Amino acid sequence: MQPSFWHPPVECSDQEERIVARIRRAKLFVFLRAHRHDLFDEAFQQELATLYLPSKRGHPPIAPAQLALAIVLQAYTGVSDDEVIEATVMDRRWQLVLDCLDTEQAPFSKGTLVAFRKRLIEGQMDRRLIERTIEIASQSQAFGPRALRAALDSSPLWGAGRVEDTCNLVGHALKKVMRVVADQRGWELAEVAREAGAELVCGTSLKAALDRDWDRPDAERRSPGTGLAGVIHGTSLGRNAGRSRGKRCRAPGSEDCPAGPGTRCPGR
Repeated sequence: MQPSFWHPPVECSDQEERIVARIRRAKLFVFLRAHRHDLFDEAFQQELATLYLPSKRGHPPIAPAQLALAIVLQAYTGVSDDEVIEATVMDRRWQLVLDCLDTEQAPFSKGTLVAFRKRLIEGQMDRRLIERTIEIASQSQAFGPRALRAALDSSPLWGAGRVEDTCNLVGHALKKVMRVVADQRGWELAEVAREAGAELVCGTSLKAALDRDWDRPDAERRSPGTGLAGVIHGTSLGRNAGRSRGKRCRAPGSEDCPAGPGTRCPGR
């Protein structure tokens, strides 16, 4: 059977207003509660409905918009599928957004959530969901679109159907390189990163740490010294510099310097 459309209330009830007033840090919940009707308008809900084949048998599916909203929250907060189901019953912020306040039973099962996410990815609607959410955030100016894009793009949720964002894959690889150097030299990872000028790599998402407006097509080409290319270059220098620490460099700054020509050599 075809799924039904989701039409939760637009205006906040007095109870919801009290919950909103108590949310201090997790402002994404406030944004999604205020703009869920904009995000999932009739046209977008119709797009989501195309993920289901018409059928006269079976029970009507859970409204795709409600499941999609839960997946946005999951991608941003980084929780597991089991934690999503728990949050819909235990966390009033999730209940606020998903229109299930004071429920004693989750509005959907883990299997339903996983199956819907699979449909999203196979139908290439996961990217559409991300872009639509960022579009509403940008139009409303109620939530930072850059931070939202970085968080949603770097979520491992999409790994089941597509390769993780290339920028973050490079970041993971660089972090592993620096960890090897740290183990070889007996240093802390942070010390190697600091020496290399690549502290950004130590975070969970290089894309988020680079603080770029990823909506711009030239985001990576701008300011390459502080962008991805700069981080890679710094990591390479730090790896070479690590070999020279504790040794007296005989030719600092030259072609023979372990840190490379024209660089600040820690072996000086």
